[in-house]
Amino acid sequence: MHDELIAQAQAWLTEDPDPDTRTELARLIDAQDHTELAARFTGTLQFGTAGLRGELGAGPMRMNRSVVIRAAAGLAAYLRKQGHDDGLVVIGYDARHKSHDFALDTAAVMTGAGLRAAVLPRPLPTPVLAFAIRHLGAVAGVEVTASHNPPRDNGYKVYLGDGSQIVPPADADIAAEIAAVPSLTTVPRPTHGWDTLDDSVLDAYLTRTDAVLAKDSPRTARTVYTAMHGVGKDVLLAAFARAGFPAPALVTEQADPDPDFPTVAFPNPEEPGAMDLAFATARETAPDLIIANDPDADRCAVAVQDDDSDSDWRMLRGDEVGALLAAHLVHRGATGTFAESIVSSSLLGRIAEKAGLPHVETLTGFKWIARAEGLRYGYEEALGYCVDPDGVRDKDGITAALLITELASRLKSEGRTLLDLLDDLAVEHGLHATDQLSVRVEDLSLIAAAMHRLREQPPTELAGLPITRTDDLTQGTEGLPPTDGLRYTLDGARVIVRPSGTEPKLKCYLEVVVPVASHADLPTARAKATALLESIKRDLSTAAGI
Repeated sequence: MHDELIAQAQAWLTEDPDPDTRTELARLIDAQDHTELAARFTGTLQFGTAGLRGELGAGPMRMNRSVVIRAAAGLAAYLRKQGHDDGLVVIGYDARHKSHDFALDTAAVMTGAGLRAAVLPRPLPTPVLAFAIRHLGAVAGVEVTASHNPPRDNGYKVYLGDGSQIVPPADADIAAEIAAVPSLTTVPRPTHGWDTLDDSVLDAYLTRTDAVLAKDSPRTARTVYTAMHGVGKDVLLAAFARAGFPAPALVTEQADPDPDFPTVAFPNPEEPGAMDLAFATARETAPDLIIANDPDADRCAVAVQDDDSDSDWRMLRGDEVGALLAAHLVHRGATGTFAESIVSSSLLGRIAEKAGLPHVETLTGFKWIARAEGLRYGYEEALGYCVDPDGVRDKDGITAALLITELASRLKSEGRTLLDLLDDLAVEHGLHATDQLSVRVEDLSLIAAAMHRLREQPPTELAGLPITRTDDLTQGTEGLPPTDGLRYTLDGARVIVRPSGTEPKLKCYLEVVVPVASHADLPTARAKATALLESIKRDLSTAAGI
C-alpha cells in the first residue's frame, strides 16, 4: 500500500504546475511520510453545491492549482455541453493565499476551451461577482474564496448565468465532467486571451446599491466597521459615502486584507473573540451600531450597545437581524416573497403573514433561497441577507449593511434603537429565541455516527417538551428536496440537526417561542426562553452522543 501511495504522489508531482506545492510534495515523498501522504491522496475533494472548499496543499484532497485546473476544465466541458460554446465566464477572487493564482488558472482553462473569460480587476467582495454575472450577461461565474473558513483554507464557488449558486443536478453533472478529466496535460491553458475588467463593473454595482435605500430616508446612524481582514472595506466605504451616511470608524487592526487573519482564530464574526477589537473601537467612538463583514463580505454581522447584558456591546443573532430587516422592508411597503432557510427563525413567517406577503422556507443555503419565486427578501441565520435580489441574487453583506444602517437611522430619529424594535416584534408575534449547538470535529465519521444514533434511537422529548413530530429530511418534506438532516417539532419549540455543508461541523439549530402579553413581561419571557434553550442543548447533546 505504501508503494502505491508513493506512486500516486509521484504521478501527481509530475503534473503539478505550482512550484510551492511541488516542493511540499517532494519533501513528503523524500521523507516517506505515509501518514501525511495518505491524508492527501486517499480520495479527492468532492465538488458539490458549495463547489470546492478545503485546506491548501498538495494532492487531490487539498485545494491547489492542479485541483482548480481540473475543476475549471470540468466546468468548461459542462458549459459547452449546455450549448455555451463561446459564452462568457466571469471570475472573481478574494485576498486569500493562492486566490489570484486560482482565478488566473480558471481564466486560462476557459479560454483554452473556447469560452470567453473575464477576471475582476482585484480582490473584491463575492457580491460584486454575483452582480457581474447578470450585469455582463455571463453564462457562469466563479468566485475563488473560502469565505469565513480558517486561514489555511481556500475554495471555489460556482454560479450559473442566473447569478445564483449551482443546485442539483448541475453540481453532479459538473462533478462528472471533472472526474472525466484524464490528465492536466490534456487541458489547454494559454497564457493570454482573457480580459481583465476595469472598475466599470464595480461602479455599476455601487450604483445599484442606491436602490436598496428609500429616497430621503434618514442617514444619521454612526457605525464602527470591521472587514475582518477581508476585502469589504473599500467597497463598503464607497457605498456608505454614496448613501450619505457618516463615514464608519474603522477597526484599523482588521481593516486591510491579510490572508493570515492575524487577530482572529477564525475570521467569522460569529466566533468567540472575533468581534473584541470592534467592541474596543466602539467604546472609544460611541457609535449607534457595529457592522462587520466576513472576509469575502457576503455576510453582515451587527452589534449593538446593550446595558442589560453582561457586556456593554453584544452581537445580534442572525435571526434577530433577519427579523429587523424584514420589519423595516414591511414598514417601507415592500411587496413580494419573503424567503428563509428551514434552520432560520419562524418569526419571518409571522411578520410576512401579518403583512399579507408570501413566505417560503427552503433548504439551507442561498442557492435555494435565491430561487424562491417572486423573491423580495431572503435571509438565513448564518448572517446572510439578500435585500436586493434584482441586483444580487445571493447574500450580500454590503447592501445588508446599508439597509440595517438606514433602519438604525430611522429609529434614531424617533429616539429608539434596534433593540426597541426587537422588543416590539416580540410583543407583537411572541418572543422567538434561537440558539445553536455546533460541534467541530477532526474525524468526519463522528458526525455520521451522531446522525445514525439520532435516527436509530430518536429522542421522544427535549427539555421536558414532548416531540410531536420528527421529519427525516433525507426523505424530502413539504416539497423540499432531500437533504441530510432531522427536524423535531415540539410544543413551542423546534430543533433541526444537520451536518454543515462547508465545515467539519455538526450543527443543531434551536428555536423556542414564548408568548408575551406586554413589554413588562419581556424579562420573564427571556429568562424562560434562555432556560429552555440551555436544557434543549443538554438533552440533544446527550441524545446525539456529542
